Amino acid sequence: MALGLNVPQPEETCSDQNCPFHGSLSVRGQTLEGTVASTDMDKTVVVEREYDVRVPKYDRYMKRRSRIPAHAPPCLGLEAGDTVRIAETRPLSKTKSHVVIERVGGDD
Repeated sequence: MALGLNVPQPEETCSDQNCPFHGSLSVRGQTLEGTVASTDMDKTVVVEREYDVRVPKYDRYMKRRSRIPAHAPPCLGLEAGDTVRIAETRPLSKTKSHVVIERVGGDD
């Protein structure tokens, strides 16, 4: 099943309905990149992104961080510290409206 994105299909298979590769979940909207900060929840990871915000008063930049809960399909086998790409999707729960579509890099 093609996502409409240039993303390779994982080698493993899964029976998750909310998997964009093996289930029926469609992705739309923006894709983001970040680091997996937590894998403590079931089928959910917290992806952390760091970005700079300009402070005009001091003419400097300060670091900001956003933490995005995302659905993690079991076929990807994610661990804390992995760099992943997530895509926007329909709301999956109260806080989740993103899904992990690709592991870009790891803690190798």
